[in-house]
Amino acid sequence: MHKFLRAIGFSGIYSRESMQTLIEVTIKNSGERLFTTYEGDTLLAEYSTFFGPGIGLTVCGEMTNDEKFIYEYSFPYFRADLDSSREMITVERHAANISFAGVCDDERVGITIIFYLQNRIPYVIKKSTNTLPDKGTILSLTGLSLEGTIVMPLMKKPKEVQKVKDKSGKNVLFSNGFEGVSADREAEARAASSDAHVMDDLEMYTRLSKRLKDNDIYSIVDTYFMPYGVECDQYSVLGEILKFRLVKNVLTNEEVYQILLLCNEIKIAVSINKSDLLGEPQVGRRFKGNIWLQGNIKYPD
Repeated sequence: MHKFLRAIGFSGIYSRESMQTLIEVTIKNSGERLFTTYEGDTLLAEYSTFFGPGIGLTVCGEMTNDEKFIYEYSFPYFRADLDSSREMITVERHAANISFAGVCDDERVGITIIFYLQNRIPYVIKKSTNTLPDKGTILSLTGLSLEGTIVMPLMKKPKEVQKVKDKSGKNVLFSNGFEGVSADREAEARAASSDAHVMDDLEMYTRLSKRLKDNDIYSIVDTYFMPYGVECDQYSVLGEILKFRLVKNVLTNEEVYQILLLCNEIKIAVSINKSDLLGEPQVGRRFKGNIWLQGNIKYPD
């Protein structure tokens, strides 16, 4: 069983028997069925069913020559129509299954974003045409969370808000400036950027060390996005709530919060079971929790 099933309203799935029943329901009622060949002789099959707005389960496997489906694995998902990043994306296959991890370097975050790819078959089809990497792709980032807390907002002056936006804009412009630059100049520019980031981090560390003697950490840190645990696609996040809604899983009637966050100037939508969220979400407040990061790549027509 996938441990993040409860994030989309399936907290009662504890046994293999109940999981098998859910898989059968998903395949039987799937509104999205995708098939494609992989590496010549493998026919990939994928069945997806929504059990509420944006939330559902995808069952993955292979089709035999006599059109029988062989189950391989399944995963819960949360899809949201948002533009999280337009940076270049690299995709790599996982070792155990024919599933994929996406890698995106977005200067606004400051670290490499690694996510679980939701739409593997469109990627496989696109790769078979030898048109990757493809400029103009849009990455939509979502997360499933098993535990979260609502944190009150910080009182920020307009100058502080503008300072964050200016810093983010400079990073993006600096990154875009690498296009068309020679390898030597690009290396020099990246080195200069790295040195600048190191100095900024040291300065921030000094200021925070002084303030932490008398202040709570969440009254100082407005937002963060950092790796969590040993799995590369799981993160600990703190972000400002831009929108939220409460939806129901139509099969279990469990209520799920879907929260749109602004985290390090990147929009991420998070799904969490209502019973796993401590506090009342409101626009302007902050969400703090650990998420399994998923990504949906939208390729240009």
